[in-house]
Amino acid sequence: MNANLRTLLVLTVGLILGITLAIGQGVFADKNASKATSALPLDELRSFTEVFARIKKDYVEEVSDKTLLENAIRGMLSGLDPHSSYLDPEHFKELQVGTSGEFGGLGIEVGMEDGFVKVISPIDDTPAQRAGVKAGDLVIRLDEKPVKGMTLHDAVKIMRGKVGTDIVLTIIRDGEEKPLKITITRDIIKVKSVRARDLGDGFGYLRISQFQSRTGENLAEAIEKLKKDNDGKLNGMVLDLRNNPGGVLNAAVEVSDAFLETGLIVYTQGRITDSEMKFNATPRRLLDGAPLVVLVNGGSASASEIVAGALQDHKRAVIIGTRTFGKGSVQTILPLNEKTALKLTTARYYTPSGRSIQAEGVMPDIVLEPLKLTKLEGLGERVKEADLSGHLDNGNGTDKGKDNKKDAQKENAPELSLAQRDYQLFEALNVLKGMSIVLRQHQE
Repeated sequence: MNANLRTLLVLTVGLILGITLAIGQGVFADKNASKATSALPLDELRSFTEVFARIKKDYVEEVSDKTLLENAIRGMLSGLDPHSSYLDPEHFKELQVGTSGEFGGLGIEVGMEDGFVKVISPIDDTPAQRAGVKAGDLVIRLDEKPVKGMTLHDAVKIMRGKVGTDIVLTIIRDGEEKPLKITITRDIIKVKSVRARDLGDGFGYLRISQFQSRTGENLAEAIEKLKKDNDGKLNGMVLDLRNNPGGVLNAAVEVSDAFLETGLIVYTQGRITDSEMKFNATPRRLLDGAPLVVLVNGGSASASEIVAGALQDHKRAVIIGTRTFGKGSVQTILPLNEKTALKLTTARYYTPSGRSIQAEGVMPDIVLEPLKLTKLEGLGERVKEADLSGHLDNGNGTDKGKDNKKDAQKENAPELSLAQRDYQLFEALNVLKGMSIVLRQHQE
C-alpha cells in the first residue's frame, strides 16, 4: 500500500471513529456505541479509500474532498431506505421552516419509486393540487430533464426553483394511456393545517392537510368553534385525512388524544433505547363522546396513519376510504452542526394493538373508492298520493300537497350537491348520521 493511500485510510478510520464516538456521546449514548467502535470493517474501509483516491487522481474534473465526502454520506443514507437522507444547509433550513407551515415549492410530498419521483400526495390549496397533480402519480420528466438516474435530492432541488417561474411535469398516471404534461407555477406554500366547516344538523367537518407543530392546538380551537356554532354540542364529526402526507409525530399524538380518553396511542421500537417511546391518551372530552368518522386514502401517510390506526384500534371511529400509504417508520433529525443534519430512520411505530403499518397501511372499516355521482335524467317524476286530485289530508295539519313535495326537493338539494362534489364525504356523513341515531336511541 503506497504512503498516500495508507494516510487516507488512517484519516478515514479516524473520521469514522470520531463520528461514531460523537454519536455515542450524544443521541445514542448506550452500549451499542461501544460495540460499533470495536469492530471496524477494515477491508471495506480500504476499498472506500481506494475509490476515493482513484476519483481524486483520475476523474475528468477536479473534485474537492468536501464534495466527495458529502456525496459518500448521501450515498450511505439513500441506500438504507427512501426516507433517510443527508440534510445540507439548504434542506435543513427548509425542513425547519416546513414544519412551521410556510415554505417555497410546488406543494407536493414526494418519494422515490423505481428511479422515478412518486407523488405521495399534493398539499391542499397549493399550485400542484390546483394544476391537477394526484397521489400516486409518477414524475418521469422535469421540464426536459429525465428523472431516471436523479437522486430525490436533485429532483426536489429542480422542482423548488424561483417563485413565479413555471415547471412542466411529465407524469405517468394509472388509467391514462399516455404520459400527461402538467405546467405548474412555483409559489410560496402556506399550509393551513386545520380547516373546519359545519355540515348542518349538528355535524361538523375537520380537514387536516398536514401535521405541523401547532396542529393539535388548531384542532382544539376548530372543534370549540363548531360546538359554539351548534349550541355547545356536536352530534358527530367527520375527520378528513385524505392526501395528508404526515408530519410531526407529536402533532399526530395530540390529534389522537383529542378523541381518546385513555389507553395507548402509539409506540415505537428500534435498535437503541432512545428510539423506544410510548404515548398514552389523557382524559379529554372535546367531542363529549360524539360519533366520529375518519376519511383516508392512498395519500394518507405516516402521522395520518398513526391517528387512523389508534382510533380504529380503540374502536373510537369508523375508518372509511381506501388503504393508506403504509409509511410506518420514524425519522429522527440528528444535527451534525448548526447547518447540517442527518434524517435517519431510527424506529418503526406500532398501533395500540401492536400492528406495524410499514408497507402495509391501514385498511378501512368500510372500503369506498372515490366515485363521481351523475344524476340520471329522463326518468321523470313518479306520481304520488299528494299529486292525486282530491286526496285526503293527513289529519296532522301539515299536508301541503304538491308544495310539500317542492319543499322536500329543496331540502334535499344541499345533500345532493355534496354527493356530486365529494361522494366519499357524502357517504361518511350518512354513516355518521346513522351512528348518531343509534347512539341517541341507546341514551333514551
